[in-house]
Amino acid sequence: MLLFDMHTHCFPDALAPKALPRLAEISDCPYHGDGTYGDLCAKAAAAGCTGFMILHIATKAKQMNSVNNFAAACQKGNVYCFGSVFPTAENAVGELHRIRALGLKGVKFHPDYQEFFVNDPAVFPVYEATAALGLPVVFHAGRDPYSPDVVHCTPKMLAEIADRFPSLRIIGAHMGGMEMDADVERYVVGRPNIWLDTAFATRSLTPARCGELIRKHGVDKVFFATDFPWSTVETELNFLMQAGLTTEELEKIRHENAERFFGITLSA
Repeated sequence: MLLFDMHTHCFPDALAPKALPRLAEISDCPYHGDGTYGDLCAKAAAAGCTGFMILHIATKAKQMNSVNNFAAACQKGNVYCFGSVFPTAENAVGELHRIRALGLKGVKFHPDYQEFFVNDPAVFPVYEATAALGLPVVFHAGRDPYSPDVVHCTPKMLAEIADRFPSLRIIGAHMGGMEMDADVERYVVGRPNIWLDTAFATRSLTPARCGELIRKHGVDKVFFATDFPWSTVETELNFLMQAGLTTEELEKIRHENAERFFGITLSA
């Protein structure tokens, strides 16, 4: 069986021993593995994952170049990567062009760690440039333990961006809004240019509720994802298998939607 994990993370070998424990402390969430690229590849293979996407995040303007260089170095075989820009950086648009030139698959924004609200007009030029370059975007959507009381990307904000930039292909991580499923159903479900990933759905949804949202949004527009190293293929796939979906629907979410969306062909 083919399986593609749309949402994983790793760090350079020298940074991982410091970054992972610090992030775990902030999020009060256990992690799996040591946070390195090699460990991610090994654990994905052991779990039967055919391929996966690594989402990289530039949390400071000065990190953009090195983060995207690391992303490009990670991308090989059935391993694909999103780059990142710090949205208020003076050279953010220029870095978007470099992301495309590097062959990266899209752009990841984590508005909590990057300290911006996704509907801030100051970042609209970045969205315009991203759409013009044909690069999809992933937003961390909903609550995050790093900023539990201030949500920088609510489902309503995600819908505002989708309406303002109809040619921008948006992936709302964590089923469109972690711990905000009622607002996901109200504002996000059915939007033509929003896709969802199932990353760490186990944190805030029941399998039945997840399946309900998937069907209402459209099975063709949902990607299987884990948020590794914060969860695992085994945990999230077992959860998805209990969501009341048909075999055909599960195959779309497991790999077919990602292959079509990114124009890739997976091989076992």
